[in-house]
Amino acid sequence: MQPQFDNTWHRELPGTYTATQPTPLAGARLMYHSAPLAQTLGLPETLFTAGADGLWSGETLLSGMAPLAQVYSGHQFGVWAGQLGDGRGLLLGEQRLADGRKMDWHLKGAGLTPYSRMGDGRAVIRSTVREFLASEALHHLGIPTSRALTLVTSDEPVWREREERGAMLLRVAESHLRFGHIEHFYYRQQPEQVRQLVGYAIRHHWPELVDEGDRYRLWFTDVVKRTARLIARWQSVGFAHGVLNTDNMSLLGLTLDYGPFGFLDGYQPDRSLNHSDHQGRYAFDNQPAVGLWNLNRLAHALSDLIDADGLRAALAVYEPTLMAAWGDAMRAKLGFLRAEPQDNDLLTELLALMTRERSDYTRTFRLLSHAEQRQSASALRDEFIDRAAFDHWYQRYQQRLQQEGVEDAARQAVMKRANPALVLRNWLAQEAISGVEQGDSAPLAALHQALCAPYDEPESAAVFRQRPPEWAAGLEVSCSS
Repeated sequence: MQPQFDNTWHRELPGTYTATQPTPLAGARLMYHSAPLAQTLGLPETLFTAGADGLWSGETLLSGMAPLAQVYSGHQFGVWAGQLGDGRGLLLGEQRLADGRKMDWHLKGAGLTPYSRMGDGRAVIRSTVREFLASEALHHLGIPTSRALTLVTSDEPVWREREERGAMLLRVAESHLRFGHIEHFYYRQQPEQVRQLVGYAIRHHWPELVDEGDRYRLWFTDVVKRTARLIARWQSVGFAHGVLNTDNMSLLGLTLDYGPFGFLDGYQPDRSLNHSDHQGRYAFDNQPAVGLWNLNRLAHALSDLIDADGLRAALAVYEPTLMAAWGDAMRAKLGFLRAEPQDNDLLTELLALMTRERSDYTRTFRLLSHAEQRQSASALRDEFIDRAAFDHWYQRYQQRLQQEGVEDAARQAVMKRANPALVLRNWLAQEAISGVEQGDSAPLAALHQALCAPYDEPESAAVFRQRPPEWAAGLEVSCSS
């Protein structure tokens, strides 16, 4: 059965887009697709068989699709950048699922649009593979995100830092609504368009608020909470987005627009994963503050709909929401099933020790999941050079575990559900990229399969859990990566 499409954005939001047809790539071919996501979307396998390349490369459209490029603006690196928009992506249509939900189909790398500015409208293999893997990795870590359905490669040359080959990604999301959509029309002094966009968001994604008299404030308060919870989850797994401009911020609290992202290997909280971020604005430990800064920019753009007191009240929930979500996540990572006064000190001291020794973030917490309350030996001890400092911390940590009154096995099970054994490290992505560039999707497929079960430790995925090789330390990630 073919998927059914709607076009509510096209129909309900005139003036916020330009109808644009995709420009196919030369020699385009479907390299890989996410079978689990296809099943979730109820898509028949025939859509991914030989001869279906044209659908995923924009050459042919399914019935009901009406492609468009959205216009939005934003603050980039803290500076108002003016009009931006879909410069290389198109919203093809909104799939109606059997349960009534709708999912955007967004084709990235689809060619020039009216908002391409100085760009070429294309994506390259390395950026496309990275986004495919990262969005699927975060989804299976339980973090809200857009998801990747298909990866298309081609023979068409595309210039970035060097000549590469063009590629396309079909990603899906409940919505691609951004902070930048609201900002665009506020700064163009079009308050009715702002009201129209917010009304659309509430109708389709917060229907429980439609009849509320104070719906705009309630809606913005929930946007603040979603953003806070999202960033707390990023922090808990050591993920850095890398380019948190307001045009990359989702109103629905989704991880959106993967560029120079990364998971921390050695724990350096002040590290930026974006080689263009010379001042460290988007460093890992700055993400909570940047999230609030961006929400303040959104609040300013909503000032015609919500009074100053309402905006301040909504923004005031950000810090307690973020700290509560982060605290819950970190207590689970430490195996604390209830809150105690000394918990924050224990966490702070562990993170300080990890910072001094640049301990591997994922590996440290996963090894901690094997801790026993009364067993002095710990595999984690061998990860630290300053054994005395670790022993001092670990003794107090064990005493805290004993206060829980929970058997080791039960607590360890909770910790292993909070501490992934596998995350998408840059070197893993690079090996998958190299395979795809050579026409081999097997490394990508194997890594994707492993990332679908990040909390498990099957022997078949052991190669992905090993320490980063020395060559990985030199990897740099740019906005075109």
